[in-house]
Amino acid sequence: MERRSALKNMGMAFGYAVATPTLLSLLNSCKDKPAFAEWTPSFLDKEKGYALAQTVDVILPKTDTPSATEMNVHTFIDAYLDEVMPLEQREFVMMKMDAFYDKVLADSGKTSLMDIEAADIEPALQTYLKKRSDEEEKLHFEAIMNYMEAIKEGGAATLDEEISRFSFATELRDLATWAYKSSEYIGEEVLAYLPVPGEYIGCGDLQTLTGGKAWSI
Repeated sequence: MERRSALKNMGMAFGYAVATPTLLSLLNSCKDKPAFAEWTPSFLDKEKGYALAQTVDVILPKTDTPSATEMNVHTFIDAYLDEVMPLEQREFVMMKMDAFYDKVLADSGKTSLMDIEAADIEPALQTYLKKRSDEEEKLHFEAIMNYMEAIKEGGAATLDEEISRFSFATELRDLATWAYKSSEYIGEEVLAYLPVPGEYIGCGDLQTLTGGKAWSI
């Protein structure tokens, strides 16, 4: 548990757990950006930005609620990489992103991320978001921990590409979901929203209290 806590404290992955004012201001600043087909990222290159936007829309597609890109989740992630994430973490994330999209290209038979479609991304997400056994999760965790410790100490380190892909897919899903739920529209119009808290009912039925909706804040 000490190693797990240490890893979390190091801010492994995207490090988005706390909704600081800086992060929320980034999310709000993204709300007027253009649709992702015309989007020029601030940090990512055009191809990776296009692939990222497509991927978050596969994770959070448009249904009776807006898609991830309609809530500008992709622009938030790009801005977070550019303005907030420490350099060593950013390099780690980019390594895993490269491994994930290299797999997408190889399996689709395409050579450019600008040519991929949702159907090319879905199989990779299905593979790398599937439930792993406890033993697999432990092995993956240890491999990532050892990699990060080696990097921190200035040594050479490698990480298995399959582990990189599992890690990237999981982190992207979690960050995209967090950013989506933190957006103003989803928070106020889709989730149960009560800006001024009222009576606390610890054991109430969610269906009765909010119509089955999760709380926004």
